[in-house]
Amino acid sequence: MERVCVYPKDVCKVTGKGLQHARRLLSTIRIALNKESHHFITKKEFCDYTGIDPDLMNLD
Repeated sequence: MERVCVYPKDVCKVTGKGLQHARRLLSTIRIALNKESHHFITKKEFCDYTGIDPDLMNLD
């Protein structure tokens, strides 16, 4: 089974940005989706928000 939750290190790998930027981006996505701080961001939600093709994002 493929992992569906996106973590800051995953965002770093995909975007090439630093860890602090990745945390801030995930926080912004949570706010946009009306999620609380302890809720996870899924691969689909991340890709929908950023416009990245889900097939290009490998969470291994």
